[in-house]
Amino acid sequence: MKPDLLDALEARRGIVCAVGAGGKKSTLYRLLQRHPGRVALTASAHTTYFPATLGLHEIIAETSALTAAVAGCDANKIGYAAPSTRPGRHAGVPVGMIEQIHNLGDFDLTLVKADGARMRLLKAPAEHEPVLPPSATTLVTVVSAAAIGRGFDESIVHRTEQAARITGLETGERIAPVHVARLLSSPDGLLKGCGDMTVVPLINMVDDETIEKLARQAAEIALDQTTRFDRVVLASMRRRESALVAVVTR
Repeated sequence: MKPDLLDALEARRGIVCAVGAGGKKSTLYRLLQRHPGRVALTASAHTTYFPATLGLHEIIAETSALTAAVAGCDANKIGYAAPSTRPGRHAGVPVGMIEQIHNLGDFDLTLVKADGARMRLLKAPAEHEPVLPPSATTLVTVVSAAAIGRGFDESIVHRTEQAARITGLETGERIAPVHVARLLSSPDGLLKGCGDMTVVPLINMVDDETIEKLARQAAEIALDQTTRFDRVVLASMRRRESALVAVVTR
């Protein structure tokens, strides 16, 4: 029997951050919808407006007023952020404030989008990324299986220069499972800044059996390359029912 997505991603309690590309926001949305308790959704980097379909109580306020507004709200599902001048975007919230709101608001779970990827399928972190609260309990590192077999370029990968150093790929080369594994397992890749928090890699967009075989290869290679995590979750956030496809262990 497959575990629940909340358990597979260690997302029952605490501050859970998502980084990477290819499904961060959709993963956070699924976790929020599945969780039975009091949950906050926010970001430490710029993020798109929260979808109305989530049914969130939204609080968008300057940081000087944000803590009191969120902590004092008794709604069960809250989305909060700071205002931004960027069209269609909210600004990120300082990580110390996210920690404070989580504690003062007595949230069971706070979900944090902790970097940006500009809608690409893979990414490598910039020098200033990720933006993680020090007391975060779980880091979900996201990649897309749909990148496997595609050519390595800026339309597929965000921050290609950094990603090339980690993966060894050159422009136009086909992305293979081993390259995805390197992004997941490298301390300069999606493990950057993880400290001692629990890390759970997530390979998203595992939408059919052919892609699942490639995703499993990437998961197995990543597990061989590091002891920093003990499982890799395969999922398809596009599925209406259970998003969880498999959990690959060492």
